[in-house]
Amino acid sequence: MDSLDEISRIRRELKDGERKTVVLTRHYDAEVKDVWDACTDAERLARWFLPVSGDLRLGGTYQLEGNAGGEILDCEPPAYLRVSWLFGPDPGFSEVEVRLSAEDEGTLFELRHTAEVPPEMWGRYGPGAVGVGWDLALLGLGLHLAGGPPPDKSGFELTGDGRRFITASSQAWGAAFERSGAAPETAATAVAGTTAFYLPPEDQA
Repeated sequence: MDSLDEISRIRRELKDGERKTVVLTRHYDAEVKDVWDACTDAERLARWFLPVSGDLRLGGTYQLEGNAGGEILDCEPPAYLRVSWLFGPDPGFSEVEVRLSAEDEGTLFELRHTAEVPPEMWGRYGPGAVGVGWDLALLGLGLHLAGGPPPDKSGFELTGDGRRFITASSQAWGAAFERSGAAPETAATAVAGTTAFYLPPEDQA
């Protein structure tokens, strides 16, 4: 799988209000039930995303290893999942929704992440702060559904392919930022901040 080609397969949208929403939409050549299982089965989720623990049912709680946790707010197999997505001591409002529907003998996957973002963080990183992370997750899901190994979570950003993917992802989110109404210089600042956040300096790669 060409990871840079994956960048072009994702449609990105930003809803920039009091709460920020990033929307990622992508088609997978897999049945809806298979994609649903990959996103909700703990054993499969650990293979392409992160290990998860908790009471994985409607109304239960979950915790992703080293990442977000929260409550399972809605679950309508195999089409819709909504969870709170909380990280850190004072996370504020943050929710993630996943919608799946049949499309062209495969699955249309849509992810929405809505959150209250501190102004200083938004000014520095824009939507790429979470957008690049979700692009990486969708890359891992695509590789998993195609039967391939996921990117090396511990060092993908150190590889040439990883650097190219993250840089292209950050730029794609900058373009989405501009489409939402951000000034070009604001979007450029966000792209630079996001890219620097995700990538080590060249001499450390």
